[in-house]
Amino acid sequence: MTPYDRNVSAEQPPAALPGARLLFSLDPGVSYLNHGSFGAVPIGVQRAQQRLRDEIESNPLRFFAQGLSDRIIHTRRHVAAFLGADPEGSALVANTTTAASLVLQSVKLEPADEVLLSDHSYGSVALAARRRCRRAGATVRTVALPMPATDAELVSRVRAALRPGRTKLLVIDQIASATAMTFPVREIVAAAHEHEIPVLVDAAHVPGMLPVDVASIRADFWVGNLHKWAFAPRGTALLSVAPEWRRKIEPLVVSWEQEQGYPHSVEYQGTLDYTPWLAAPTGIFTLRTLGWADVRAHNAALAAYGQRVLGDALNVPRGELPQPADPELAMRVVPLPAGLATTTPEAQALRQLIADKLAVETAVNAWGGRGLLRLSAQVYNRPDEYDRFAERLPALLHSYRRG
Repeated sequence: MTPYDRNVSAEQPPAALPGARLLFSLDPGVSYLNHGSFGAVPIGVQRAQQRLRDEIESNPLRFFAQGLSDRIIHTRRHVAAFLGADPEGSALVANTTTAASLVLQSVKLEPADEVLLSDHSYGSVALAARRRCRRAGATVRTVALPMPATDAELVSRVRAALRPGRTKLLVIDQIASATAMTFPVREIVAAAHEHEIPVLVDAAHVPGMLPVDVASIRADFWVGNLHKWAFAPRGTALLSVAPEWRRKIEPLVVSWEQEQGYPHSVEYQGTLDYTPWLAAPTGIFTLRTLGWADVRAHNAALAAYGQRVLGDALNVPRGELPQPADPELAMRVVPLPAGLATTTPEAQALRQLIADKLAVETAVNAWGGRGLLRLSAQVYNRPDEYDRFAERLPALLHSYRRG
């Protein structure tokens, strides 16, 4: 494969990566502009997972009883190396939501304590924090972080919101799902550690989208999904835990590896479907075969192009289009007209309308009293998909508001 041209103007769409679109089995009649929600699994990874399923069904007892633990360990080490995480302190889990619940139950909470979130936190993680605090008699508090903001402003606001002695856990996103905003997690972790406050970094969108060295972040807990941007089958994530917390991590369900402790007690859950994990290295291999730097450059440039053409179509001034702190980010948001999708149910309804009427899959989120259209870009997307979406969306929104 020839080197990819990364010198692409933000005004012009990037050239397609040769053959990349053919790697996926997506419906050609749908513009799938929402890779960030559930990912899309390359055909080669699908086949690798199916071979594992076939292996199971040829002799289930042999698969589960002979060497499964070693295969999980091998996979975990492969994934941890890709992310720069300590394999001995990492565990394969289903997703970031599962990991958040694991962490929340492992942090001791009493009635005077609190868990601190930001207003960019993912909905299910916030729900898990509220349930844990409700059961403990503790509270959840939310710090508002503006968009846009400099890294220094974000660190300052988080530092000011910490309550030493009361804040028992800080949960911060590395890339926020609703707003596609990046956070300086290394600096935020350091600020929290000044007061011995542990930090969970929700990095759901990081693996495969951005290079990362998990160990250098020094978070107490870090979790990232592999099934979004790293081409793994759905149900694959890695939880990394600092040494001082590993003995405190308990699985949500007790199974046969309980006495082995973390990470084995978390990873082994009896008849769990382990095929997504075991096929994950094939996803990483696919990413590297395409040329990971080329994929990142393509996706970031295409997301920027999509944001520009949709922003122009909706008459959003260029200066009001949120720009990422990391130029390699493959997700961008476009503010929707005032009054649209200001609540989660309204956002969900609008997303479904767009899918039904325009055959476009995208994400619509309500944040800060404003609806945000979130665009993802992946190697299977083409500039003309964003162009057509931009041409047709204004009329749909106009009729939707009138209705």
